[in-house]
Formats: sequence, structure tokens, C-alpha cells
Amino acid sequence: MATVGPASTLPWAWYADEAVLRLEREAVFGRSWQYAARADQVAEPGRFAATRAGHIPVVVARARDGALRAFVNVCRHRGSILCEGEGRRETIQCPYHAWTYELDGRLRTAPRSDREPDFDPTALSLVPVAVDTWGPFVFVNPDQGAAPLAETLGDLPALVAGAGVDVDALRFHHRAEGDYEANWKLCVENYLECYHCQVAHPGFARVVDVSEEAYALEESRWSSSQFGPAKAGGGDGLAQAGEIGSGQFHFLFPNTTINVNPGYPNLSIGPVIPLAVTRAHRFLDYWFAPDVPAAWIEDMLAFDDQVGAEDRVLVERVQQGVGAGVVEAGVVMRSERLISHFRRLLADALGG
Repeated sequence: MATVGPASTLPWAWYADEAVLRLEREAVFGRSWQYAARADQVAEPGRFAATRAGHIPVVVARARDGALRAFVNVCRHRGSILCEGEGRRETIQCPYHAWTYELDGRLRTAPRSDREPDFDPTALSLVPVAVDTWGPFVFVNPDQGAAPLAETLGDLPALVAGAGVDVDALRFHHRAEGDYEANWKLCVENYLECYHCQVAHPGFARVVDVSEEAYALEESRWSSSQFGPAKAGGGDGLAQAGEIGSGQFHFLFPNTTINVNPGYPNLSIGPVIPLAVTRAHRFLDYWFAPDVPAAWIEDMLAFDDQVGAEDRVLVERVQQGVGAGVVEAGVVMRSERLISHFRRLLADALGG
């Protein structure tokens, strides 16, 4: 029987090719569920939050009828971005020419439109975007015909609940964000393996058992998961406090990461957003149960920040290497098989 070697990575040219990014924007980010906002940001009629689905600007709003809606955050007149940040308003008004929309997307007024023959405001509503929630988390999908969010999430809610995290009881703490000088796929692939953890994340490896025997990997249709048990006495007792004895690190295709660290009930969630072919943006919304000690939160956030800073260096170094254009591709080890899962989903989305 022939020996089967390691699987291949994506072609390294894909991490520096503008044409590939254009395809990904249309076929991947334009047709997938992505974490976008917090439900508390749009809990009451009149509340809105500007966000993104990949490269697509999106505004999520709670209309007067109480329905949660989302739209492409672009004026139908000349294409200006309509909203920034979050807040409360009765209508959405474009800052360029004052075209004004209802929170259900209908065009309400357009200055001087009464002087235009055959002007039809019903044909100029905001472009709708699919929106749905999982607990306090708001997801959007530019594809109005997409399968329901619950079908895409699959077992993820049950896995998180099984870890001891009641998402509906969590309280938002803060958002951390930053840019990476790397292709978005490199950020995702780095997240999808802990083969590098022993060497590159010594602090993480003191808290979580990252050995091949202990660190478990699982795949589902649209997601993949990593499970790492807490080490006894690891991280100065960081993981020994609280009731969560094992870390969970989930990825929802194409770009949403969901993290539960050992210790007290906690969760962070956020997307990887391609800004340019070699530049990505990431944010994480951090949540904790109401009774988690403030000192533990402070220690956990410092721990997480350290891992994030180490990852930034790693992915930017890889971008420099793959962008050199000398080597065609690399290999994927058994401990990195979730990268192969991501590659299959990406290839399927791009038509093979």
C-alpha cells in the first residue's frame, strides 16, 4: 500500500491575489452567516448598529413594529454610507443628500423627488440582508435566500451550553479589535490549529493541555471545534477557578470565532474581516456571567491579550513568507486537520 503524505495547503498565491479576494467577497462573504452585533445594541425600537458582513457595510435596526431588520448600509441615491456606530433614531437619513429611510428600509423622502418624472420610491428601498440571533448574538447574511442560522450553527449552541455557559445569562464586557497585515485566511488557519501552541503560546500551554493526546478536534458541516482540558495548577490557578474545566474554541465558516476559556463562565465571539488582500480586521466581543469575580476577569483578559499578541506576530510572519512567491504551497499535519476542513468549505463556496 502506498504511503499517504501530509495534505497540501491552499496555493500560497491565494494569500496575495486580488482576483481570489474578489471571488471570496462574492461567493463566500456575500452568501454566509457572520457574527455582526449584540442584541442589546438593537433591543428597542429605534435602535441601530452599523456593522459589516465581510466587505459589505450593514446596518441592523429595530423597526417601530419591533421587528429586527438588517440592510446594506448604502444609500440608494449615490452610494454613500448611511450610518456609523450605534444609537437611536426615528429614521435613517443619508448625510450626503438627506434621502431618508424608515427603519423597515422604505424610502420615506428624497428632496426634490416630486420634480422628477416617474420617480418611484418603492423601487428605492434599502437592500435587505438576512438577520437572526443566537441568544445575545446577532448574525447577518447578505444572501436573503440563505438557510436559517440555526441550520448553519448546528450543534454549536449545545456544545457551548454543555461547557457550562448559558449565553442568555451572559453580560457584555467590552470589545477588543485590531488590524493584521495578513490575508484573512491566514488568521483563520492560525486559529484552527494548536500545533503551534506549545512553541508559540507558552502561557496558553501552561493553562490548557495542548498535547495531541488531550487536545481534541471535531468537524461539523459548517463548523469545527477544538477542546482543550485545563491543566492542573496551570496558569497560577486561572483555569482552576470556576466550573468550566475545558476550553472550547469553535469556528463557524467562513470567519466567526467563538471561544470559551477554562474557569468561570465566559465567552468571546467575533469575525475575521478581509480589508484588503494582505490586511484583515478582527474584533472579539467579551462576555461573562454576572457573578464572575472582577479579578479573575482581569487575569483572563490579560492571558487572552497575550495569546492574541503572539498570534499577530505569527500570522504576519507567515504572510511575508507566502507572499514571497517562491514556494507554491505547504503541507497540513494531522494536528492541523481543521485547516483541511476549512479548505474544503472554501473550495466548495468558490465552485471547486
